[in-house]
Amino acid sequence: MFLGIDIGTSSVKAVLVNADGAVVASASRPCTVSRPHPLWSEQEPEQWVTGAVAAVDELAAGWPDAVAEVVGVGFSGQMHGATLLDRAGKILRPAILWNDGRSFAQCAALEQALPDFRAVSGNIAMPGFTSPKLLWVAEHEPEIFAAVDKVLLPKAYVRWRLCSAMVEDMSDASGTLWLDVAGRGWSDDLLAAGKLTRAHMPDLAEGSDAVGRLPADLARRWGMKTQPVIAGGAGDCAASAVGLAATAPGDAFLSLGTSGVVWATTDRYLPNPASAVHAFCHALPGVWHQMGVMLSAAASLAWASSVLGASEAELLAPLGETVSGPSPVAFLPYLSGERTPHNDPTVRGLFAGLGADTERNALVQAVLEGVAFAARDNLMALNATGTTPASIDLAGGGSRSRLWGRICADILGVTVHRIEDGEVGAALGAAHLGRMAATGEAPGVVCRKPRRLESFTPDPARADAYATAWERWRRLYPLAKEYAS
Repeated sequence: MFLGIDIGTSSVKAVLVNADGAVVASASRPCTVSRPHPLWSEQEPEQWVTGAVAAVDELAAGWPDAVAEVVGVGFSGQMHGATLLDRAGKILRPAILWNDGRSFAQCAALEQALPDFRAVSGNIAMPGFTSPKLLWVAEHEPEIFAAVDKVLLPKAYVRWRLCSAMVEDMSDASGTLWLDVAGRGWSDDLLAAGKLTRAHMPDLAEGSDAVGRLPADLARRWGMKTQPVIAGGAGDCAASAVGLAATAPGDAFLSLGTSGVVWATTDRYLPNPASAVHAFCHALPGVWHQMGVMLSAAASLAWASSVLGASEAELLAPLGETVSGPSPVAFLPYLSGERTPHNDPTVRGLFAGLGADTERNALVQAVLEGVAFAARDNLMALNATGTTPASIDLAGGGSRSRLWGRICADILGVTVHRIEDGEVGAALGAAHLGRMAATGEAPGVVCRKPRRLESFTPDPARADAYATAWERWRRLYPLAKEYAS
């Protein structure tokens, strides 16, 4: 048996996976986000630790025989979060999260400090990344910055607290802007641009490397027969890719989680920072990937649920499983700003085309379409590099909706597959990495393509209508930008 623990933004999830690669059981604990000022997004790291322990406690209580057989553990987590420790290992301030936009000015300073910044990092400097967050702390909280001894990302912090291994994997490290992504190592030049050194960094490992063992006290607490091997793990997107077996060049998926990701696996380093495409290391040796990222995917539907006073299921049910064409209303899902292709933390969402006769169904459909239009923006940015996936798997909480799957196929213009266990991708991938670390098995043995539940091919008439609607939709960004300013 193998255990995967995912440190998400809204929850911490733990899954048990058997030798056949099937999820046997799962448990989760909620997390809360603090937004004390505009553009800020923070979390208390302690809730990650208590959530992880509580989730595994639940598994141990409900499935003791399965947990007893665990021999490998992997961690995954939300990327980019700046978790700052002093020399005693104490947290200096709440972690600044991936969707925090306060450090926009520091991004410009980073790129000015190093002429080949984008060439080495593979990415445009964005407020969501870790390095500009530290520059913001240096400028606005100098006493805290002076006390920083180590900077850890969320899953690395939880692993260190539980297992005493201070290690970061290549995929998560790629999102810091301190990694030489092509060379798969810390860059002294990038670190210096961010006023840090290698001494502030954890060790590096590939995601499938063994980096330690679970301590004896935790193994006893959870009734495990041995002290399981701990893997290097992965950032949540790379872990999802491992869970989906998106490990070979040409593999692609669209994740409709809190944020949204259009992912493509590559066999080499293929940066395209001008279009705000992320070029990162994969969690597996010798493999890279590209991502287009939108900051509010399923989060947009959750927002609509809160303001319309109905559950997501209640909002979706009246729409059925297909629509005849685009909603008369348009929605920009930039509730927390946007990354690809705009790199704009200050823009905000909007509805357009409202009328006295506009009903709730039109608004809800527009939210689904707005997220899919943003995904098309992401896919177009990847296409510009020569990456043109033939089909795309659908993952994340949004993958539950057959309607959303159909809308995505029509808007993206490619076949979209709903897959089994699409909602537990990151934790499942973490468990797979734990297995590779424990057994030495190759990714091709461990990572198996999930069963496709159904496939949606673009409907020609709707696809044409959506192509026209997308062109109109894209022209709304300057208006949203102007209104947000």
